[in-house]
Amino acid sequence: MSYNLLKGKRGIIFGALNESSIAWKVAERAAAEGAEIVLTNTAVAMRMGEIERLAEACNAPVIAADATNIEELEALIDKSLEHFGGKIDFVLHSVGMSPNVRKSIPYQQLNYTFFDKTLDISALSFHKIMQVLYNKQAMNEWGSIVALSYLAAQRTFVGYGDMADAKALLESVARSFGAIFGKEYKVRVNTISQSPTPTTAGMGVAGMSEMLNFAEAMSPLGNATAEECADYCITLFSDLTRKVTMQNLYHDGGFSSIGLSEEAFNLLSK
Repeated sequence: MSYNLLKGKRGIIFGALNESSIAWKVAERAAAEGAEIVLTNTAVAMRMGEIERLAEACNAPVIAADATNIEELEALIDKSLEHFGGKIDFVLHSVGMSPNVRKSIPYQQLNYTFFDKTLDISALSFHKIMQVLYNKQAMNEWGSIVALSYLAAQRTFVGYGDMADAKALLESVARSFGAIFGKEYKVRVNTISQSPTPTTAGMGVAGMSEMLNFAEAMSPLGNATAEECADYCITLFSDLTRKVTMQNLYHDGGFSSIGLSEEAFNLLSK
């Protein structure tokens, strides 16, 4: 069901890869709510994924850009502004990857070259995107910038490794840049702490299937799906949340506030 919440708005979606991607669901919902969008991912990810099919469905151009590369981000923003014929109203950062996690390297034995890449891809890219948007004054007033996070930024989860550090940095960047963007340009910056979600990236974390089952048992409302996360993103892009900024917003069915549910207790006692 569409409410036309984004009618007349323009946005950039980072990170759509395939139908399991949260960014993919956000793009579909944004288009359904009346937005005009640009899709972007790295050239390698675009070859691996199915983004052209999404672009056709959403009537959106695809512009390749590495979110860690300032020159490519500048080109992306310039091309997007030209395509839209005006400034940008919303941006989704759905970008994250850890070489250490992919290679099953334990946290106490991190490869620091890989660690640098984890932080650059998963957190510093968010700062770089906002720095380019800021320097080009590319955002409309009351625009909204959202990044996807996870509870591991605050709590320890086995197997999440250095991605936990990256998510903590991501949330800090949102607060620090959000203060500046809000004061100077009335632009909102928030992060969404989403339930564990079976995306392509998420399933690369060791024990993800077990974590999904545990989180489902722990959460009073159950895990939030990718589609439900997309719905939440739409509200943050809309004018209904104009005064929400610098927040880390939990979208996890209540998991983050539960100590131990009866269902989880029964699961653990077996």
